[in-house]
Amino acid sequence: MKVVIDSNVLVAMIGKRSLLRPLWDTFIEGKYKVAVSEDILKEYEEILQRHSANGVDKLVMEIFVESPDVHFHSVYYKWNMITEDPDDNKFFDIAVAANVDFIVTNDSHFNKIKAVEFPKVNIISSAAFLDVLKSDLI
Repeated sequence: MKVVIDSNVLVAMIGKRSLLRPLWDTFIEGKYKVAVSEDILKEYEEILQRHSANGVDKLVMEIFVESPDVHFHSVYYKWNMITEDPDDNKFFDIAVAANVDFIVTNDSHFNKIKAVEFPKVNIISSAAFLDVLKSDLI
């Protein structure tokens, strides 16, 4: 399974006491793949610098650069699907380019995409993705 992870989910899943920590743990175990672009990695780093403990950003970024389960993709077409927050379009564009199974996000700006027939991208919340991972492990 391949996903795009929105930065709001990434920040929530790396906390050791977070309810979403199993998302990070299963990623580290190689249970799913993450599609990224240079723009997404830059956003991850900026968000982690602002919202996590000192040094966590460097550790997480090193993992993302070194992991065989992180797949880098380039965007050759910008769909501009999210007008409410155009900065979120990078996640949609990579999802299309990488043909992912889901965008994992808790951002309501992505709700509009759920009704789009083409290109079809499945949007799933972090809690729902946790349920998917649990059902795959059973």
